[in-house]
Amino acid sequence: MPASLTTCHGQASIPDRPAPPVPEGLSYSLTLPAAPQSPGIARAATRTILRAHGLEGITEASVQVMSELVTCACRFTPTAEVYMALCYRDEALRLILFDGHPRHTHPRLAAACEARRRSALRVMACVVRACRGDWGFGDAREPGGGTRMWAVLPKDNARRYVA
Repeated sequence: MPASLTTCHGQASIPDRPAPPVPEGLSYSLTLPAAPQSPGIARAATRTILRAHGLEGITEASVQVMSELVTCACRFTPTAEVYMALCYRDEALRLILFDGHPRHTHPRLAAACEARRRSALRVMACVVRACRGDWGFGDAREPGGGTRMWAVLPKDNARRYVA
Protein backbone atom coordinates (compact mmCIF):
# COMPACT_ATOMS: atom_id res chain seq x y z
CA MET A 1 0.00 0.00 0.00
CA PRO A 2 1.71 3.22 -1.11
CA ALA A 3 1.97 5.98 1.45
CA SER A 4 0.58 9.36 0.56
CA LEU A 5 1.00 12.73 2.16
CA THR A 6 -1.82 15.20 2.31
CA THR A 7 -1.72 18.81 3.29
CA CYS A 8 -3.84 20.09 6.13
CA HIS A 9 -3.36 23.73 7.04
CA GLY A 10 0.11 23.75 5.57
CA GLN A 11 1.22 20.62 7.49
CA ALA A 12 2.02 17.31 5.83
CA SER A 13 0.40 14.36 7.55
CA ILE A 14 2.52 11.42 8.59
CA PRO A 15 1.59 8.15 6.86
CA ASP A 16 0.44 5.27 9.03
CA ARG A 17 3.38 3.52 10.59
CA PRO A 18 3.46 -0.23 10.95
CA ALA A 19 2.82 -1.60 14.42
CA PRO A 20 5.93 -2.36 16.45
CA PRO A 21 7.17 -5.95 16.25
CA VAL A 22 5.64 -8.36 18.76
CA PRO A 23 7.36 -11.38 20.32
CA GLU A 24 5.44 -13.82 18.10
CA GLY A 25 7.04 -12.25 15.02
CA LEU A 26 10.59 -12.75 16.24
CA SER A 27 12.50 -14.84 13.71
CA TYR A 28 16.02 -13.76 12.76
CA SER A 29 19.14 -15.40 11.42
CA LEU A 30 22.65 -14.12 10.93
CA THR A 31 25.85 -15.52 9.45
CA LEU A 32 28.93 -14.61 11.48
CA PRO A 33 32.63 -15.12 10.85
CA ALA A 34 34.18 -17.87 12.96
CA ALA A 35 36.29 -15.23 14.69
CA PRO A 36 36.93 -13.87 18.22
CA GLN A 37 34.70 -10.81 17.68
CA SER A 38 31.61 -12.88 16.77
CA PRO A 39 30.36 -13.57 20.34
CA GLY A 40 30.26 -9.80 20.94
CA ILE A 41 28.36 -9.25 17.69
CA ALA A 42 25.91 -12.01 18.65
CA ARG A 43 25.37 -10.47 22.12
CA ALA A 44 24.66 -7.04 20.63
CA ALA A 45 22.32 -8.47 17.98
CA THR A 46 20.44 -10.55 20.57
CA ARG A 47 19.97 -7.50 22.85
CA THR A 48 18.73 -5.36 19.95
CA ILE A 49 16.33 -8.01 18.65
CA LEU A 50 14.83 -8.72 22.07
CA ARG A 51 14.38 -5.01 22.78
CA ALA A 52 12.71 -4.47 19.39
CA HIS A 53 10.19 -7.22 20.19
CA GLY A 54 9.43 -6.14 23.76
CA LEU A 55 11.34 -9.01 25.37
CA GLU A 56 13.80 -6.98 27.47
CA GLY A 57 12.94 -9.11 30.51
CA ILE A 58 14.67 -12.18 29.09
CA THR A 59 17.78 -10.40 27.82
CA GLU A 60 20.27 -11.46 30.49
CA ALA A 61 19.72 -15.20 30.15
CA SER A 62 19.35 -15.04 26.37
CA VAL A 63 22.52 -13.03 25.81
CA GLN A 64 24.54 -15.38 28.04
CA VAL A 65 23.25 -18.45 26.21
CA MET A 66 23.81 -16.98 22.74
CA SER A 67 27.32 -15.89 23.68
CA GLU A 68 28.21 -19.38 24.90
CA LEU A 69 26.75 -21.03 21.78
CA VAL A 70 28.61 -18.72 19.40
CA THR A 71 31.87 -19.08 21.32
CA CYS A 72 31.60 -22.88 21.18
CA ALA A 73 30.67 -22.88 17.49
CA CYS A 74 33.61 -20.64 16.60
CA ARG A 75 35.94 -22.85 18.61
CA PHE A 76 34.86 -26.12 16.97
CA THR A 77 34.08 -25.21 13.37
CA PRO A 78 36.66 -25.86 10.66
CA THR A 79 34.79 -23.44 8.38
CA ALA A 80 35.10 -19.65 8.12
CA GLU A 81 31.51 -18.97 9.25
CA VAL A 82 28.86 -19.95 11.78
CA TYR A 83 25.14 -19.35 11.54
CA MET A 84 22.95 -18.14 14.40
CA ALA A 85 19.17 -17.96 14.61
CA LEU A 86 16.65 -16.61 17.10
CA CYS A 87 13.00 -17.58 17.02
CA TYR A 88 10.16 -16.99 19.48
CA ARG A 89 7.12 -19.23 19.64
CA ASP A 90 5.01 -21.00 22.24
CA GLU A 91 6.12 -18.48 24.90
CA ALA A 92 9.79 -19.48 24.57
CA LEU A 93 12.90 -18.16 22.84
CA ARG A 94 14.82 -20.64 20.69
CA LEU A 95 18.51 -19.93 20.13
CA ILE A 96 20.19 -22.00 17.43
CA LEU A 97 23.77 -22.21 16.16
CA PHE A 98 25.09 -24.14 13.18
CA ASP A 99 28.78 -24.79 12.68
CA GLY A 100 30.67 -26.74 10.05
CA HIS A 101 32.15 -29.37 12.37
CA PRO A 102 31.00 -32.74 11.00
CA ARG A 103 29.86 -35.47 13.34
CA HIS A 104 32.45 -38.21 13.79
CA THR A 105 31.65 -41.68 12.50
CA HIS A 106 34.05 -43.49 14.84
CA PRO A 107 32.24 -44.05 18.18
CA ARG A 108 35.21 -43.15 20.43
CA LEU A 109 36.00 -39.99 18.46
CA ALA A 110 32.33 -39.02 18.52
CA ALA A 111 32.14 -39.55 22.29
CA ALA A 112 35.33 -37.57 22.92
CA CYS A 113 34.18 -34.70 20.71
CA GLU A 114 30.76 -34.65 22.38
CA ALA A 115 32.41 -34.56 25.82
CA ARG A 116 34.59 -31.61 24.75
CA ARG A 117 31.58 -29.74 23.39
CA ARG A 118 29.50 -30.41 26.55
CA SER A 119 32.42 -29.22 28.67
CA ALA A 120 32.67 -26.02 26.62
CA LEU A 121 28.94 -25.41 27.21
CA ARG A 122 28.90 -25.90 31.00
CA VAL A 123 28.02 -22.29 31.80
CA MET A 124 25.28 -22.28 29.17
CA ALA A 125 23.87 -25.53 30.57
CA CYS A 126 23.64 -23.92 34.02
CA VAL A 127 21.79 -20.89 32.64
CA VAL A 128 19.36 -23.06 30.68
CA ARG A 129 18.76 -25.27 33.73
CA ALA A 130 18.12 -22.18 35.89
CA CYS A 131 15.51 -21.09 33.32
CA ARG A 132 13.97 -24.58 33.27
CA GLY A 133 14.72 -24.75 29.57
CA ASP A 134 16.25 -27.38 27.35
CA TRP A 135 19.34 -27.64 25.15
CA GLY A 136 21.30 -30.03 23.03
CA PHE A 137 23.30 -30.60 19.88
CA GLY A 138 23.50 -33.01 17.02
CA ASP A 139 23.73 -33.32 13.25
CA ALA A 140 22.86 -30.16 11.38
CA ARG A 141 20.81 -32.05 8.78
CA GLU A 142 21.86 -29.39 6.28
CA PRO A 143 23.70 -29.84 2.98
CA GLY A 144 27.35 -30.17 3.89
CA GLY A 145 26.59 -31.47 7.39
CA GLY A 146 27.97 -29.86 10.49
CA THR A 147 26.63 -29.52 14.01
CA ARG A 148 23.45 -27.85 15.23
CA MET A 149 23.40 -26.59 18.83
CA TRP A 150 20.21 -25.22 20.36
CA ALA A 151 18.66 -23.93 23.55
CA VAL A 152 15.06 -23.16 24.48
CA LEU A 153 14.36 -20.56 27.17
CA PRO A 154 10.76 -20.32 28.43
CA LYS A 155 9.89 -16.62 28.72
CA ASP A 156 8.52 -16.61 32.27
CA ASN A 157 11.43 -18.60 33.68
CA ALA A 158 14.04 -16.59 31.76
CA ARG A 159 12.56 -13.39 33.25
CA ARG A 160 13.22 -14.75 36.73
CA TYR A 161 16.82 -15.68 35.85
CA VAL A 162 18.37 -12.44 37.14
CA ALA A 163 16.18 -12.42 40.25
